[in-house]
Amino acid sequence: MEHTRAVAAGRADSLWLWGAPGSGKTHLLQAACRDAAAAERRAMYVPLAAGLEPEMLAGLDAVDLLALDDVDSVAGAGDWERALFVLLNGVAERRGGLLLAASAAPAAAGFRLPDLASRAAGAITYRLKALDDEERLLALRGHAAARGLEIERAAAEYLLARVDRDMTGLGVWLERLDRASLAEQRKITIPFIRDLLAAWDAGAA
Repeated sequence: MEHTRAVAAGRADSLWLWGAPGSGKTHLLQAACRDAAAAERRAMYVPLAAGLEPEMLAGLDAVDLLALDDVDSVAGAGDWERALFVLLNGVAERRGGLLLAASAAPAAAGFRLPDLASRAAGAITYRLKALDDEERLLALRGHAAARGLEIERAAAEYLLARVDRDMTGLGVWLERLDRASLAEQRKITIPFIRDLLAAWDAGAA
């Protein structure tokens, strides 16, 4: 998405992405962090549903790009909401880039702290829809190309038919394919993917 690239590059301030699981929110946040890092900007991806403590947010406003995933997972928790409000204020004061992802729009996220709800509502908001099979295929090949990997359509279809089809899961497999292809100096073909899947299932990958 062009707007996430703009935030990663420092050309826009804040963006709220929401949608159902599998719509690509996490993938977009992580891709933006990679883009920012490639441009030598400090970036941090933080999954708020990963069992962290609110104290982990302290000081994160100092980075150039902050990507907070599953923001609505901490809605309603007073300590989290206060810490999040302080963090968002700090990012705004420093005019840093901010990406927020949730399963709902800001107004429906469930924040109880009025100031936090107001701050979240100030972000530009996009709803992401789950990709269909053709869109997943195009996205997979596009993200592979961005990594310098060439995956023929037939090989991409073979992979999609055998692994987790959400963009986060596909991103994990692209990383595995990238490492294995480099290590073995092999092109990413159906036989190569078949070998990697078999090795992974056997616990050898």
